[in-house]
Amino acid sequence: MKKLCESVVRLLQQSESFAVATILDKSGSAPRGEGAKMVVRADGSIIGTIGGGRLEASAIDLARETIAARRPVIQSFDLSGRDAAASDMVCGGSGEILVDYIDARDGHSLSIYTEAADILARGDKGWLITILGRTGEGGGVSRQQCLVKPDGTLIGRVAIDPSLLEKLIAGPARITIHSEVFDDCRFLVEPLRDGGTVYIFGAGHVSQKIAPLAESVGFRAVVLDDRGEYANRERFPAPVETRVIDSFEKLPPLDIDEDSYLVIVTRGHLHDRHVLEQVLRSRAAYVGMIGSRRKRELIYREMVSRGYERPELDRVHAPIGLDIGAETPEELAVSIVGELVKARSEKGGPRKKSGGSGSAPCCRTPAEQSGAA
Repeated sequence: MKKLCESVVRLLQQSESFAVATILDKSGSAPRGEGAKMVVRADGSIIGTIGGGRLEASAIDLARETIAARRPVIQSFDLSGRDAAASDMVCGGSGEILVDYIDARDGHSLSIYTEAADILARGDKGWLITILGRTGEGGGVSRQQCLVKPDGTLIGRVAIDPSLLEKLIAGPARITIHSEVFDDCRFLVEPLRDGGTVYIFGAGHVSQKIAPLAESVGFRAVVLDDRGEYANRERFPAPVETRVIDSFEKLPPLDIDEDSYLVIVTRGHLHDRHVLEQVLRSRAAYVGMIGSRRKRELIYREMVSRGYERPELDRVHAPIGLDIGAETPEELAVSIVGELVKARSEKGGPRKKSGGSGSAPCCRTPAEQSGAA
């Protein structure tokens, strides 16, 4: 999201209009989950991805039409059979996609995305709210957009009841894309603070349960293993990402930052140690390793003998997961993902309430609101 916002700002600064395609909702095995976004330029080139395949190709075509028409559109999609195979899907998926027109002549767009990029760079919070109303003209929609900061400050210009704003950014919408309908208008709420990426080292039975559960609570899940027969789409359906690596002994470059959560659940102590040695000094928000306390101490003693210090090792959650008496892979997944959610929540800190109240109509354009006043 951060890189996409930065790209949007650059395009707007260059006075270039474009479209942004966003998956609003989906069922089945659509290539990417809700909130997946990509920028489409007038020449058909893209920044980001919504999963490739037929869905992405169709979205690009629709985006070029949207740019020409200078208005957004919401389009349903239904992929099955040949389309599903083209999208690397085990089975078909369906849902809706928003293709939003971003007009470089609208100064509010530059203000909104500049602030969004700044919020993401600071690791702060914010919510991008897009208000969509049906026009009845060929599936087109009217559009308003704003950015809401944690203190309730708005960037952009929309007509919305402040109490409705508070409702929209509460609960699940704090970390996952959220959609509500009020007064025949659709409100799309996108948290700017990424839910975080969970890198799961090992593609065994426990990982199979961790990955989809992590995705369901707003994380992006990436599973890595040196066995292609384990790290594959059949065992880990979309939107979980799988990567077959050469060896745990030498990991490929990974984009590990303060929004990364590392779960070490390989098939053996030696592999666990190899991974831990490579990620311990990373900027990851969380590092957890499966296994007993006895296993942990054996690994720690070996690492200390190799130059690692005990205070460094104290940051590792080992044994991994909350202590709920978990035994089965399903229970272990609940324990581990619960600890990930706890770590993410503690890292983010408490959310400030937005203030204000009012009775302004929730779905008028700014011009209509001005006229009514």
